[in-house]
Amino acid sequence: MKFLCMVFFFSLIVGGHCLDYCSVNNMSIEQPQTGKSVQNKPEWNVKITNGCSCTLLNVKLSCNGFRTVQDIDPSILSVSGGECLVKNGQPVYANADFSFTYAWDTQFPFNPISYQIACS
Repeated sequence: MKFLCMVFFFSLIVGGHCLDYCSVNNMSIEQPQTGKSVQNKPEWNVKITNGCSCTLLNVKLSCNGFRTVQDIDPSILSVSGGECLVKNGQPVYANADFSFTYAWDTQFPFNPISYQIACS
């Protein structure tokens, strides 16, 4: 019984550390212009960086009013109402980047709104 209690206690410490470390502040979004244009609109390269030590799943960004003249594969960015699902909910790995492009007159203010943490 003591062994089970110790295992449970240590799993809370290890899992809790990841949950404390992973917050929306650990995800950064940069979007410089690529230098290309699509239908006379500048193209933007969105780079999402997961600065967390854990993998993130089902990453959703706020995207109410998002527009683009460039097609985006829905497995890359799926728009539904005011939310955008990144990579079809698939993993954005720890300390890794994910990017996609869109074309519009101005840069869109994407912000992370939710995700699930997957720590091993």
